Amino acid sequence: SSQLSSVPLHILLYVNGIYYIFYFLATLAMIIYKSQVFSYPDDFLAPDLAVLFLMAILEVPRSYLGFKGNLTEAEAPLGLSLGLTVASVVLSVYLLLWQTYVLWADVLLNALLLAAYALEAGLKVMAIAAFLS
Repeated sequence: SSQLSSVPLHILLYVNGIYYIFYFLATLAMIIYKSQVFSYPDDFLAPDLAVLFLMAILEVPRSYLGFKGNLTEAEAPLGLSLGLTVASVVLSVYLLLWQTYVLWADVLLNALLLAAYALEAGLKVMAIAAFLS
């Protein structure tokens, strides 16, 4: 039998994991910066932080299921990871468009994250298709 797991997907999952740590720390630092420098409404600070921490919580099972599904050549974990990727995309779009203050650094960080998520989602769909055939 041939090996169907995707090496590019595995590499991208690894790189995204490292990038997400940087993304989380940079976004958290920017939210703290914005809350100190700008007149950040207190009732808007909590939702922005909650979205960031929810993304961090989702990142762990998303990455784990992606790695597991790819290495075991199983569709279900990879499909669940794809679903969590969609949820992470929605939260990232919130931080890109609807958080209280959006700096150019926010746009850059979120654009890179969304591009990585899009590439990863495409590779997951191709891996699932390969596993099913």
